[in-house]
Amino acid sequence: MSYVTAIVLAAGSGLRFKSKTPKPLVKINSQPIIIYCLATLSKHSDISDIIVVVNARSARDIVNKIRQYRIAKVSRIVEGGLRRQDSLGNGLKAMDRRTELVLIHDGARPFIDRETVSSVIKEASHSGAAIVGVPVKPTIKRVTRSLPRFRSGLPSVARHQVTSNVLVKETLDRRYLWEIQTPQVFKKDLILEAYSKFGKTEVTDDASLVEKLGKRVKIVRGCYSNIKITTPEDLIIAEAILNNGLRG
Repeated sequence: MSYVTAIVLAAGSGLRFKSKTPKPLVKINSQPIIIYCLATLSKHSDISDIIVVVNARSARDIVNKIRQYRIAKVSRIVEGGLRRQDSLGNGLKAMDRRTELVLIHDGARPFIDRETVSSVIKEASHSGAAIVGVPVKPTIKRVTRSLPRFRSGLPSVARHQVTSNVLVKETLDRRYLWEIQTPQVFKKDLILEAYSKFGKTEVTDDASLVEKLGKRVKIVRGCYSNIKITTPEDLIIAEAILNNGLRG
């Protein structure tokens, strides 16, 4: 059996979440968001140890929650960086020398399930790089220009003004589009090489670094319930998933 280190990224600022409580510690049905995924990973027989990457603001409270909920396999808590790849780099530096496979997961995705974790680890052990995703459901259109980032609280009139000059360039064929999630699993040497060469590049997921090496990345089909908690509205969806037994 391979030695699998899970790196859980929970160092984001959570600006879109608009909460005084750090997002990993916001509760869904009385339990902090981050504890859901940590509990699943800790109980999984394929996971050898867990590194949690946090920011300074929430570090002490997260440590306390890990102790309270008895998350046994957490071996290290490390501080993150300004960007996702900076936080990943700090997690990679903290890996055990025995690590063979690296599983990377967003701490804001509480609803991973055991079967998906098993499948993506198995695939990565053969191919070297495997990620979780689901086929896209909505119609996706490419537009003439990108939008500036704005807060969800922007009045509807202002939003209309922002989007009024955006035109459709083409409608993409959704048969070839997948929404990518985490976990993402890589052979240790592969992700270390990718990070060493492209770690300064701005990316939104870790597989992008491996893709830049020209390596093939396999997709394992996941679950639509594996949502990422990004805005307050996502808490409503998360509670519905739990209350209706739709997790996994």
